[in-house]
Amino acid sequence: MTTPTYNRVSLPSNDNVNPYVFCVDLNGQWFAQKGKMIAYYGQIRFESLSAGPLDALVAANFHSPLYARDWIVAQGQGKLLLADRGFDVNSYDLTDGNLTIRAGNLLAFEPGLDLKQSIIPGFLTLIGTGRFIAASNGPVHFVEPPVRVDPQALLGWADCPSPCHHYDHSYVRGVLGTAGSLLGIRGTSGEEHQFDFTGEGTVLMQSSEVVRDTETVLRDLEGQIGMLGAGGLQRLQHFIAQRLAVERD
Repeated sequence: MTTPTYNRVSLPSNDNVNPYVFCVDLNGQWFAQKGKMIAYYGQIRFESLSAGPLDALVAANFHSPLYARDWIVAQGQGKLLLADRGFDVNSYDLTDGNLTIRAGNLLAFEPGLDLKQSIIPGFLTLIGTGRFIAASNGPVHFVEPPVRVDPQALLGWADCPSPCHHYDHSYVRGVLGTAGSLLGIRGTSGEEHQFDFTGEGTVLMQSSEVVRDTETVLRDLEGQIGMLGAGGLQRLQHFIAQRLAVERD
């Protein structure tokens, strides 16, 4: 099989180059997550959200201060190539929609969409009409509630209420569950915790339970630390020391 060689003319317009790379035909502005651009053709500039000329755009469309330093604005004209860790990459269109997605998997979105911080840690919500680009560890599957989904397999949900946490009864009661809650160690089955979805809407699942978004988890933890007093910080320090001891064994 001959591997194709692309140029600015032969690249697809607002479509996949292959399952792992998406080409945005940029003519204006897009929000893009840092580190997801792998190449571009044309006259494109990349600006941080703190750039003065972008104040109006950011004020209108970006409402997640916890993640602001992870995003830039690509502006100009050209072909913008996006990819993420060798994951599958796809585009999705929202029409007066409301979709929540794992923060580490959202690569880019049009300014016609508003980005907000979800009440579920590690997730962001897109509201409005426009296109966004997202990565998934394997193909994406769409299912309807009621359904329980493994947290690692959950990519997002659209037009339905936020999920509840569901814990297996035996895990909650068991000694292993108590130790796991204290030290952050999961049970041997790996199925003791799920997200429980009810109501109308669509749930998006990726095909693997492997999630590699440590930076996203750290970002959420950093956002929560500011709400802790001295006692809470000391307790967290003790917990971190326990976890470090376990990891070093």
